[in-house]
Amino acid sequence: MTKQEKHLWYDFLKKLPITVNRQKVIGDYIVDFYCVTEKLVIELDGAQHYDKEGLKKDLIRDEYMKSLGLTVLRYTNADINNNFDNVCRDIFDRLQLSDSC
Repeated sequence: MTKQEKHLWYDFLKKLPITVNRQKVIGDYIVDFYCVTEKLVIELDGAQHYDKEGLKKDLIRDEYMKSLGLTVLRYTNADINNNFDNVCRDIFDRLQLSDSC
């Protein structure tokens, strides 16, 4: 796991009251994080995801996930480094958890 993946995992996802898997195999892909109950994939993207080839690969990957009925949330490493609380809030809201968790 990258530094940003470790931060998100240990400081947020691991503490949630629902199961989130890390490095989950789905088809031919390994996703960063996956919540089966919500059909939610969470991806953290470094710079390689924003060149022409990376964007193309991610589009194909996201379409595959969508064909399985999964939603993909993507955040940049910079989002984790600079806006961690907002990323956590966005994920929390997408998981439809109550604030009492």
